[in-house]
Amino acid sequence: MRLDLTSLHLVLAIERTRSITAGAKAEHLALAAASKRLADLEARLGVKLFERRARGVEPTEAGRALVRHIRNLQASLHAMESEVVEFSRGIKGHLRIVANGGAIAECLPADLANFCSRHPQIRISLEDLTSAEVQAAVAEGRADVGIFTPPVLDNRLHTQIYRISRLAVLVPRSHALASLKAVRFEDLLDHDLVGLHAGAAAQEFMREQAAALGKTLRARLQVRGFDAIAQLVEAGLGVAVLPRGPAERFAQLFDVECLTLAEPWAAREYRVATPKADSLPTVVQRFVEALCPPQAAAAAEAALEAARSDLVSKQ
Repeated sequence: MRLDLTSLHLVLAIERTRSITAGAKAEHLALAAASKRLADLEARLGVKLFERRARGVEPTEAGRALVRHIRNLQASLHAMESEVVEFSRGIKGHLRIVANGGAIAECLPADLANFCSRHPQIRISLEDLTSAEVQAAVAEGRADVGIFTPPVLDNRLHTQIYRISRLAVLVPRSHALASLKAVRFEDLLDHDLVGLHAGAAAQEFMREQAAALGKTLRARLQVRGFDAIAQLVEAGLGVAVLPRGPAERFAQLFDVECLTLAEPWAAREYRVATPKADSLPTVVQRFVEALCPPQAAAAAEAALEAARSDLVSKQ
């Protein structure tokens, strides 16, 4: 089925103005020509797109569905035009990256800087999403590469280990736990927890761990951003579990202590996700190879097991 852009733009104009006459005018079409285009499109699709009313037209369910798809197509066309135009300015590619907050806070910036210095003609965009959103964005083609923490939720992805991370505990310096060097997760469950918004991988995992212990996670405050968490902890509003890298930095900036979380699951991995495909675009392949050199995978797996063993010994 071939659909021309003029007719699709006309559908958007009619939906926006709720009038065939006004839609035709907006698209610089004669009313008769617009009416014929709409009738031909409805005949080709086999559905009514608009219901004629006394005061104009209203999209049918099919019409609303088509409008959603046209808007998505329009966004893709604009992105395509923008990316292609950039080649005339010396840009040789566009890499769309999505990553969870932990990866952005701990390890990704330095690797992005190194990649950009070696490939200055590749334009990079980066978006902060939850791990579940990262996987969906890559699987659905809205991003080229994703960095997330397991579990892997989508079988349309190819994933590989990128970096090892540890979760740590942040408490106010005046807190009862502040004198300890390491704490168990169970020790935190009698205290209010300051955490990330619902959907963040660590937050959901801790909720499951609390349930396994027969307790409820007292997640009184949920915010976006590790810096906001640190300030709320400093104010005495709770304790927090967050990646060790930013936790140690906050311990130098705020009146808080960074403690070891003595749980095997506190050692975790960041993984790189790409769509399952026989081949990837060159720019994507170069970026993935920069993040995950083939020889580094075995070492990273061994480091993860060693970190988990170390945390078990601290229990």
